[in-house]
Amino acid sequence: MNSGFVWFQHLLPQHALSRLILRATRVRAPWFKNRLVRGFLKLYPVDMAEAAQSDPLSYGSFNEFFTRALKPGARTIAADPRAIACPADGAISQAGEIDGEMLLQAKGRSFSLTELLAAQPWASDFEGGSFATIYLAPFNYHRVHMPLRGQLKETVYVPGSLFSVNAITAAHVPKLFARNERVLILFDTEFGQVALIMVGALNVGSISSVWAGDITPAARRVITRLPPQNVSLDKGQELGRFNMGSTVILLFQRGRAHWQADARAGAIVRLGQALGRLE
Repeated sequence: MNSGFVWFQHLLPQHALSRLILRATRVRAPWFKNRLVRGFLKLYPVDMAEAAQSDPLSYGSFNEFFTRALKPGARTIAADPRAIACPADGAISQAGEIDGEMLLQAKGRSFSLTELLAAQPWASDFEGGSFATIYLAPFNYHRVHMPLRGQLKETVYVPGSLFSVNAITAAHVPKLFARNERVLILFDTEFGQVALIMVGALNVGSISSVWAGDITPAARRVITRLPPQNVSLDKGQELGRFNMGSTVILLFQRGRAHWQADARAGAIVRLGQALGRLE
């Protein structure tokens, strides 16, 4: 059953399907978007009580419902300046140390920094460092926030496949996160360089950042370094969002991050909670 699901994904026109999803989720005709929203709510346990706009049918499109804002105070951002604030709601797929340049994907499967970061010149800066992979399920809050204060250094679009990023696919598709379309974001911080990778997935209509807007789907599917911008973001500030579920990967340099004991594979996490401590 599981291998069949993965095999089926190889046959799908992944990018065409995701572009169709992008168009459908931005239709503003009430009869259409309300049908999508009602169908979604039947499938997934969405907590609208914590949304800034709690009526799911009041949003102008399905995409606006899906990327809904939280009401003030719905999440508490870890106040300790050395605390790593969780960048999103979701579940930890893996967290730990980077073994040389290898990151653990799932039991028996790994991928390299060079592959994940598409051979960017700064990839080697994270060798021997620390990483955390956080999976956002469809029902989760889908905005991504800063784990600590940082100054934007680079934004790079990397084309790729669009496999699902759920646990089943992660266990069966080699180098999944280094194969899927993704956006690499590099920050300078008080605690060295920090990278945050937003990984696309099947049915993810778009990935956007607060400084560049929609980055995917890209007009040209080639590795693209976006024009530099002078952007400084505080811990807990929104940096981007997904349309449909996906994955965030955090990278820290050697000796900088120490994960808490409960920051382990399978743990459910919420935006703002402390995942570890910075040195």
